[in-house]
Amino acid sequence: MIRRDVLKSLGLAAAGTASGVTLTKAEAQELNDALNLALENFGLPWAEPDPEVPGRMNIARVPDDYFMPGRFAGKNVLVTGSARGMGADAARRLAREGANVVGVDILGDLGEETAESIRSEGLNMVFMQGDISQDSVCEEMVRLCVSEYGSLDAAINNAGVMDALHPDEPIDYVNQKNRLMAKIHEAGDEYWLRVMEVNATGTFYSLRHELRQMLAQGKGGSIVNIASVTGIRGFGGTPPYTASKHAVQALTKNAAIDYAPYGIRVNSTGMGTTLTPMYERAVEIITQRRATGYKDSGISLAKSRSLLELSDENDRGSTSAEQVAIMLFLLSPEASNITGATYNTDGGFTIY
Repeated sequence: MIRRDVLKSLGLAAAGTASGVTLTKAEAQELNDALNLALENFGLPWAEPDPEVPGRMNIARVPDDYFMPGRFAGKNVLVTGSARGMGADAARRLAREGANVVGVDILGDLGEETAESIRSEGLNMVFMQGDISQDSVCEEMVRLCVSEYGSLDAAINNAGVMDALHPDEPIDYVNQKNRLMAKIHEAGDEYWLRVMEVNATGTFYSLRHELRQMLAQGKGGSIVNIASVTGIRGFGGTPPYTASKHAVQALTKNAAIDYAPYGIRVNSTGMGTTLTPMYERAVEIITQRRATGYKDSGISLAKSRSLLELSDENDRGSTSAEQVAIMLFLLSPEASNITGATYNTDGGFTIY
């Protein structure tokens, strides 16, 4: 049996066991062997050795299909922005680890396709279409989780935007400048307002309804908010995104203080360059903008790569699986002594 099949079969067993997972000695050994195989290397030699730096290596990355069977067995978890990218990968890994998942996204058809692909593995997920910048949507997504699964145990507030376009709207920079990334003196109202209402206000609405439900249940909970390196340091050319992600970090700290006495932990991640559809759209916007002859001082992108990108043979950013691994660690009981923290999942971008 290959590792993926071992993990999948044990994950399916975990998903059907609300009170936890009991493995035979042989199953436990098989699982340990599979997990160890998945993460046996810390580094991998460059395919073409660097003559300037002998012994240079790439970081060995978490496999895209890696998961830990049974970790969230019987837990009911809400994931916003679940249609694609990190949200979809988080929902899938949560389900494989035994969770009952409720997904929410403005992309209705794609969100349902993602949920159906997860259900096709014999796992549990329901999906609702909605825009988290609307308070009623955030109220309904929590109500749906409770009505479907009985409670809300944990949440990943992942939904976010970088511009004022609909997430699947084709990019046409020349005719959309008022809604796209720009410096403050060039930025349009729609750009500022839409990014702030989704990333900052939407996170506030999500937290408000999630925390109300967790308080009413009286059994604690765990929440992870997805922020960015732009919420940790300054970043040029993206004023509402930078401001909104600072707001996400502030909301995380505020909630951690107010709800620790009730057994609720609230943390966040500060990701750097991650290879997702949102990143691809940002690159396309910048490429089209350059084609118009646009120039700036060069300072805003003077530093654009992390330590691990600079150390990678192909200058590659982080993967969705690498980000999801930390989200789920923070969400899990393994992180019982962590609250109010921002994990800089940025490949070392913010330390140099």
